[in-house]
Amino acid sequence: MWPNSSAAPFLLTGFLGSEAVHHWISIPFFITYLSILFGNGTLLFLIWKDHSLHEPMYYFLAMLAGTDLGMTLTTMPTVLGVLVLDHREIAQGACFTQSYFIHTLAIVESGVLLAMAYDRFIAIRTPLRYKSILTNSQVMKVGLGALLRGFVSIAPPILPLCWFPYCHSHVLAHAFCLHQDVMKLACADITFNRVYPVILVALTFFLDALIILFSYVLILKTVGGIASGEKRAKALNTCVSHISCVLVFYITVIGLTFIHRFGKHAPRVAHVTMSYVYFLFPPFMNPIIYSIKTQQIQRGIIRLFSGHSRA
Repeated sequence: MWPNSSAAPFLLTGFLGSEAVHHWISIPFFITYLSILFGNGTLLFLIWKDHSLHEPMYYFLAMLAGTDLGMTLTTMPTVLGVLVLDHREIAQGACFTQSYFIHTLAIVESGVLLAMAYDRFIAIRTPLRYKSILTNSQVMKVGLGALLRGFVSIAPPILPLCWFPYCHSHVLAHAFCLHQDVMKLACADITFNRVYPVILVALTFFLDALIILFSYVLILKTVGGIASGEKRAKALNTCVSHISCVLVFYITVIGLTFIHRFGKHAPRVAHVTMSYVYFLFPPFMNPIIYSIKTQQIQRGIIRLFSGHSRA
């Protein structure tokens, strides 16, 4: 154990009490890691190469895949380092940087899902104006907006971590750095770091979810007014993939928030497991959802792996 020095590195934690089987636990993590890299990497490559997918809907999907890749590449190296190599030390600067990107990318993903809801709203409510509203420049502005919102909004609670003295335990609760874990180790007034994230979650995750829900209420109202049953089904089918990804993301967000806020008496393994589900399940599921539910993606994948391309 490191002495109680403020400059000492933090110590990451795997599955306490199961250190003897960390190597076995690492196998499903490694397989999931490779699956996420392959699935999201394939989506990005496919959207880049296939000109039939050069549309706003798929540009936003590429943003989602890129965000998922970023989240995985940010968290999994330290997780596998703990489980495979028993490498638990992480420098404070590296820890704060990892925490910043983890929380930033979570907010970016919520923003991208909101942008995708906006895309579906425009496509179904005003289909004749779809291409004139969602131009390439507009898509770029929306994407940059989601990116900037995440990077700017997370800075205020992360920067004080660099100045806090750490005179207590340096042991963190996970195999990666989270703001809520690091701040508890500080020997300083952390009132701002406790209050700010609650407000931020309300103004990002909660508000984004409400806007997405409201947009789908309007979409369903529009779809209900379409006379043709076939056209109604086709319109709704274009939303199924997005709705599935929204549910996967926000259900895990709610689950993690619930267990952190109200699960103080829950077993520690429940907290740890829910954290891994939050960081791994959406990036793992999103490519699968779009590959199964979106015919254009299916055809693109077939063309990609069969060696045929479409100009």
